[in-house]
Amino acid sequence: RRPGFRICYICGRNFGSHSISIHEPQCLKKWHIENNQLPRQLRRAEPRKPEILTGDSCTLTSENEAAYHSAQAQLVPCGNCGRTFLPDRLIVHQRSCR
Repeated sequence: RRPGFRICYICGRNFGSHSISIHEPQCLKKWHIENNQLPRQLRRAEPRKPEILTGDSCTLTSENEAAYHSAQAQLVPCGNCGRTFLPDRLIVHQRSCR
């Protein structure tokens, strides 16, 4: 990860400190559209922005770590091999997983 960049809690990508505030609402809107197109059994609960305690321990690193874990929680494991994927990619993976 590049220093000074923030991680989106929805998709896990890096953004600058100003562009993250523009990206997050658009990313959440895109997430809702994609989630509603999935079969009911693969739909997920809406991701929530991780709450970071304020004080001395609040640093960019701790914020990024919490956002990264939030993005990773969105992944769904394959029933056959256990690898994790985004739900739309899981369907493609399961066609060839034995």
